[in-house]
Amino acid sequence: MIGMRSRRASPAAVLVAVAVSLGGCGDSGARRDAAADAAVGLLTAVHDRDGTAACVLLAPSTIAALEQSMNVGCAEAILDENLPEPGTVRRVDVYGQWARVVLDDDTLFLAVFRGGWRVASGCRPLGERPYDCVLQGG
Repeated sequence: MIGMRSRRASPAAVLVAVAVSLGGCGDSGARRDAAADAAVGLLTAVHDRDGTAACVLLAPSTIAALEQSMNVGCAEAILDENLPEPGTVRRVDVYGQWARVVLDDDTLFLAVFRGGWRVASGCRPLGERPYDCVLQGG
């Protein structure tokens, strides 16, 4: 992950934040549900210490960045991240190929791939600044 420990918002997260603030394409309930399922699935897998299942739900660039920054495979590296326990989904916004899933203690940004929604970033809101991203990919 590019600067995983730096806690800066990734370019993907910034683009999603801009799209969310400007509005955009509508989304179907099925797409929102699929994005929410992927977000909660990732946090659940990490909470259950199942790194392999968690990595299946990450975007390819996030996997590559995570492995590079931690110098170990994704399944091991993801379990060392400071991700919160899965919480209640508070809001899901889908804009084209991007989604934002807001949970109790985290906000996950996702992108859609051939296999479905994949988590690109895991962030917490910072008041005046957009997000503090623990997990991020390019």
